[in-house]
Amino acid sequence: MAEKPYHHGDLRAALLAAGEAELTEKGVEGFSLRSVAKRAGVSHAAPAHHFGDTNGLLTALAAEGFTRFQDTLDAREVGAADPRDRVVRAGLGYVEFALARPALFRLIFSSARPDFASAELVAAARRAYDHLVGLAEGLGGDEIDVLSIWAIAHGIADLAVGHKLPNLQEKSRHEREAMVRAVLLRCLPDGAG
Repeated sequence: MAEKPYHHGDLRAALLAAGEAELTEKGVEGFSLRSVAKRAGVSHAAPAHHFGDTNGLLTALAAEGFTRFQDTLDAREVGAADPRDRVVRAGLGYVEFALARPALFRLIFSSARPDFASAELVAAARRAYDHLVGLAEGLGGDEIDVLSIWAIAHGIADLAVGHKLPNLQEKSRHEREAMVRAVLLRCLPDGAG
C-alpha cells in the first residue's frame, strides 16, 4: 500500500495528534515513529525529521501534554469565587485531565522517556508547577501546602486513572466531583478549609 501524500497545513501538529493517538492505543512501550507516521499519513522519515527520534517525539508530546494540562486547570478556575475555590477547581481540573487523557497523564508524570532537560518541556512543566505554587501562595500557604495540594490532587487522579477508586468511579460526575472537592478542602492550609 503506497503512503498517502501529506496535505495537512501543520505537519508538527498532525504528528503530535497522531503521536497522542498512538500513545493512547499502545502506551509508551509500543510507541514507534513508524506507526505515528502511518497514522498521520506521511513518510516514515517525517517524524524523525521533525523530532529526531522516538524520545524526541515523546518529549514534544509531553510538553504539549503539560500545556493541555495547564489549560484544563485554567478553564476550571474561571469564575472562582476566592483562592480556596480556585485551588479546589484546579484540583478538579487535575482529575478531569487525567481521566480524559490517561496516556498523556502517565507520560508527563510517570514516564522516564521524555527528555526533561528539553527547554520546551522544562518551560511547560515549570508553568504548571509555578501555577501550583501560586495557588498555595494565594491561600497564604508555604512549600508544605504546595506539596500537600499537589499530592492529594495527583494521588486522586493517579488512582482514578489506574481504576483503583471504584467507590469514586461508580458515582455520577456530580457526586464524584463533590467527593473530590471534599477531599481537596481537607488538605488546604489551616484557616482556609
